[in-house]
Amino acid sequence: MIENAPVRLEPGDTAPPLDVSDDTGAVHTWKKHKGRRVVLYVYPSAMTPGCTTQACDFRDSLDSLNAAGITVLGLSPDKPEKLAKFRERDGLTFPLLSDPEKTVLLAYGAYGEKKLYGKTVVGVIRSTFVVDVDAKGSAVIERAMYAVKATGHVAKLRRELGV
Repeated sequence: MIENAPVRLEPGDTAPPLDVSDDTGAVHTWKKHKGRRVVLYVYPSAMTPGCTTQACDFRDSLDSLNAAGITVLGLSPDKPEKLAKFRERDGLTFPLLSDPEKTVLLAYGAYGEKKLYGKTVVGVIRSTFVVDVDAKGSAVIERAMYAVKATGHVAKLRRELGV
């Protein structure tokens, strides 16, 4: 067990701060996305098969999500240089946030013990958060989904959000 690991977030919780850079160096905070619903999806590692499938699913659904007032942000512990290669290689058109210190991942309960091929390991827990950011930049968790599957998750999320 990770010491001081946070409890998992629930709908209605105040979203922990978001203060990380994307692969272009732009800093993202909740205030930057005020007045929007944000899908913050967490994935373990850029350019791996499952993470690529999930990222491309979000890319292919981006127009309909944006039309519904939803911004998509990807978050991983990868360094910006690797994220830039991921964006370029797969034509990703939404921000990829870098959290190598795992500060945000820990705050969201998206880093900790998980099962991998039957073994307990410590790592990134593939998760998705729908965050409602008001006009002042205050952010509240609308949905918190942990241990989601890479394949089919975006379609399921779209159905749940009515998009």
